[in-house]
Amino acid sequence: MRLTLRQIRKIIIGLCFLLLAGGGGYWLGQREISIAVRRPLPQIRIERKIPASKQEVSLDLFWQVWDRLEDSYLERKEIDYQKMVYGAISGMVSSLGDPYTVFLPPTENKEAKEDLRGDFEGVGIQIGYDKEKRLAIIAPLTGTPAEGAALKAGDLILRIVDEKKKLDRETIGISLPQAVKDIRGPRGSVVKLTIARNGIEEPFEVALKRETIVVKSVEAKFEEKDGQKVAILRLSRFGERTYQEWQEAVEEIKQAAKVKNFAGVILDLRNNPGGFLQGAVFVGSEFLSSGVIVQQDQGADGKETYSVNRQGELLREPLVVLINGGSASASEIVAGALQERKRAKLVGETSFGKGTIQEAEDLAGGAGLHITVARWLLPSGKSVDKEGVIPDLVVKMDENNETKDPQLEKAIALLTG
Repeated sequence: MRLTLRQIRKIIIGLCFLLLAGGGGYWLGQREISIAVRRPLPQIRIERKIPASKQEVSLDLFWQVWDRLEDSYLERKEIDYQKMVYGAISGMVSSLGDPYTVFLPPTENKEAKEDLRGDFEGVGIQIGYDKEKRLAIIAPLTGTPAEGAALKAGDLILRIVDEKKKLDRETIGISLPQAVKDIRGPRGSVVKLTIARNGIEEPFEVALKRETIVVKSVEAKFEEKDGQKVAILRLSRFGERTYQEWQEAVEEIKQAAKVKNFAGVILDLRNNPGGFLQGAVFVGSEFLSSGVIVQQDQGADGKETYSVNRQGELLREPLVVLINGGSASASEIVAGALQERKRAKLVGETSFGKGTIQEAEDLAGGAGLHITVARWLLPSGKSVDKEGVIPDLVVKMDENNETKDPQLEKAIALLTG
């Protein structure tokens, strides 16, 4: 009998999870493996028992390398078995070739959660991968060192240097958690990034002083043109604070909409890297009275449909949505659904094109695992993975005049014209 990749992965995952447990047994389904750790280190003995149903799988090479390191490594007293286990799991997960399926040791898992809360110490950039799986800036966050240094969505990060950490790393093949760990650091410290930008021949270096970044996910403001008022609803991510902040902003808009000269709403999703899938359904339900918002394609497990799940407050107000190359994941779900359902016009530039969904799971010791479990599809069934959502009206930013916002100007003109 030939084992599938999924079966092999389950065996190795089960084994590694047992190692993570440190001293106790770990029961996963009906896979039973036990370990015993003797102190002092570096002496360690592990019962390498494989379930009878999986005897055809050989982990001999894994243990051969483990033993050789334990017996022959020059600095045996410095061996950190926990790091060895984490490294083995990270390598196993990265072997899938999916940059969004990642194992997160405790520190990185904590940082990922900080992202969704919206507070962390760093430079204020959301990072991901471009189509060639190169480390790229998805979005610089408003009011952060990254924005102050004029970093842009689509910039490639070629090298990360931190002299205090004694770090000088090229980013070829780097995982997202490792990149986040390298770029973040204590407030006041400096990290240097080597940037490659489309249209600029030579890479350039940017030195950024880290700050405490607290980013509000939703902001509402108002502008007037020709005696008409327009609400600009800026959504920077779909995080833990989004629901409350969103409702507060919508209440402001509802009050403004009571006046006769109210022209409509601009939903600004530019440089929004995404977040919780349910957040996209929540926001989409604000503007749609019924129907499908997003589909989830789970491969052999079939499809799941997410439809409007609440009574929205902005169902009839004229709506324009702004997107750009930094709009990814959940923001693409909202923009694409509103476009396909003919609820809004999209203005700006083609979005990032991240069409997969990750499931986050907390593991023993504070570690975490993010697994790509599905692809998301627009209401029509179309995937935007690597393609992005194409706006109805393509408007590029003026590279020579950063004080102007032609995309926002066009959106306002559509509502007030």
